[in-house]
Amino acid sequence: MSYTKQYLDKARNIISVVEFQEPLIQEIALIFAQSIMKGRVVHIFGSGHSRMMVEEMWPRYGSFPGFNPIVELSLSFHNLVVGANGQRQAMFLENVEGLAPRILRNFDITNEDTALIISSSGCNVVPIEMAEEFQKLNVKVAAIVSKEHLEGSTSKRKDGKKLTDFADYVLDTGAPLGDAMIKINGLDTPVAPGSTLGGVLLINTLKAEIADILHDSGHSPKVLSSGKIIGEERAAKLFESAYDEHAHRMSKLYANVGQAKT
Repeated sequence: MSYTKQYLDKARNIISVVEFQEPLIQEIALIFAQSIMKGRVVHIFGSGHSRMMVEEMWPRYGSFPGFNPIVELSLSFHNLVVGANGQRQAMFLENVEGLAPRILRNFDITNEDTALIISSSGCNVVPIEMAEEFQKLNVKVAAIVSKEHLEGSTSKRKDGKKLTDFADYVLDTGAPLGDAMIKINGLDTPVAPGSTLGGVLLINTLKAEIADILHDSGHSPKVLSSGKIIGEERAAKLFESAYDEHAHRMSKLYANVGQAKT
């Protein structure tokens, strides 16, 4: 079997893993939709390559406001690889204790918010602390991990706790231990990871379920859409109104920052 066919075969297995989680996907979609309908947001965070899942949720075509994409460039700026802003620094920083609460210090978070934390291994310090900090604020947390990889990995936290220890819901990308899925003849290091594929499937199934709940509840989402489908004029109006809605939602996260809770 060719390597292409091997990867596609393993990709079908990942689809099956995601499909098996449909009831949980729908349950998480409901709590996320409830935050959005209350005028609040779903906070989304991922460090390293998990950043891709954050941006897959919002903003892009087929997506809608209701999410706070928390992307720290110092943890996820990969293209320079070495030198200033290099990958070594990013991998070091995602295991620095205390960084997560400093990131969240920027926002006025309430228990009407919800959160989605993505980490393939579930063992790096910053994503774990992000989930921990959200739970301290009585925010429901969903996690996307690669369960097989998480179970075979050791946490970088001193107490050994992993992301799943601070998650109310856990979704599995279906990727294997080590992430890479293809073994090349004569090469002892496998290639072609699978966690991004599983993660994107989970993000977009969640997105579809959330959109359905919002629409059925009379809160039809303002979806960023192609003018080739709905006409250029309507697409432009949706673009502006969706970004305006995002700005209004984000403004609530800054309005009372630093003020004592009553």
